[in-house]
Amino acid sequence: MLFQYEGKIMNGLIARPQYLEQLVSFRDKQLIKVVTGIRRCGKSTLFDLYADYLKESGVDASQIIRINLEYPEYHALQTHMQLYEFIRERLREDRMNYVFIDEVQTVPQFQKAVDGLFVRKNCDVYITGSNAYILSGDLATLLSGRYVEIKMLPLSFKEYISALGGPSDLMIKYRNYLENSSFPYTLELSKKKDIRAYLGGIYDSVILKDIVARRKIADVAQLDSVIRFVFDNIGNLTSSTRIANMMISGGRKISVHTVENYLEALTESFVLYRVGRYDVKGRQHLVSGVKYYLSDIGLRYYLLGSKRTDAGHILENVVYLELLRRGYEVYVGKVGTTEADFIIIGPDGEEYYQVAYTVEGEAGEDVKTILERELAPLKAIRDHNPKYLLTMDFTPNVSHNGIRQINALDWLLGR
Repeated sequence: MLFQYEGKIMNGLIARPQYLEQLVSFRDKQLIKVVTGIRRCGKSTLFDLYADYLKESGVDASQIIRINLEYPEYHALQTHMQLYEFIRERLREDRMNYVFIDEVQTVPQFQKAVDGLFVRKNCDVYITGSNAYILSGDLATLLSGRYVEIKMLPLSFKEYISALGGPSDLMIKYRNYLENSSFPYTLELSKKKDIRAYLGGIYDSVILKDIVARRKIADVAQLDSVIRFVFDNIGNLTSSTRIANMMISGGRKISVHTVENYLEALTESFVLYRVGRYDVKGRQHLVSGVKYYLSDIGLRYYLLGSKRTDAGHILENVVYLELLRRGYEVYVGKVGTTEADFIIIGPDGEEYYQVAYTVEGEAGEDVKTILERELAPLKAIRDHNPKYLLTMDFTPNVSHNGIRQINALDWLLGR
């Protein structure tokens, strides 16, 4: 393993071994490496770390070409030909060149410049983008079969606590991980007001740059209302029709088509992740009913505050993102008339997950009834694939007729 510890500080930066190892494994391969993810999740820092790795492995600094198209000094590169020529003039003909382009989608028809570099035998090309649409349309057509996507997320809980010195005070660190956000730079900020200002900058940047400007949205307040609704309903089955009806009943006229447009833009910008349903018994994907999860819970706290905290669905959100990090396809599992929170499909087959903040109950609640309610969807699945119940209860790991109950924080840490 190239990098031993998630969250380890390397050259003043938080190492992201999961992503670094992917870049290293594709080094010098005839593939364009495309790193995608929400703004400020660490894509540029990943390139910094990888460039350091290349230098340590013997690559001369003159062989590394770095361009961040959001920096003012590169704003003059307005066309794909200008971008291509700018890079071509800096290539070393006698060596392999490592070309890194951040936020490549800011240049119209960028795919032509990328393709032009790709076909050169002495170019290993790496690009980042904050919008999923860079891998659709012309790029997908022009570069079909010639690129690999590395999907990047903000810090995992394991990376987060490792950067803070280790697994002590886990509950305090979990709360801070949620409220202060998982964006890496927030670890450099100690004051709540500074963190809030930083998250506000991310939110405004994503909404104004990645959504409003590109989609030419005139009614920003309407978009904001849809965002607030979805943020407040993470983990709930929902639909564009339901959102439109709720807004209309609240006095805001909006069409289902407009809601669909907003949701598509939010998923393209990696603010939201859309999770479809899968019929476990029928072994088929379902068209109706989806759930949405956020790329970072800190954005929810920024927008909604803590007064509408739903600890169960927030934990569900954290678990969902971790399953993505581990490389699984993730779906909501329909099991007859019940629902398993997640069914995952990976190289080793299927697994099933139910997530509950606690099954120990509160005042007036029967513990056995709560536990049985959470176990019911998993018990209804008759195959022998692994089944897990993740909770925040600090109890010894137990098995309920083959269903393993595990503390969620231990699971997040891989313990």
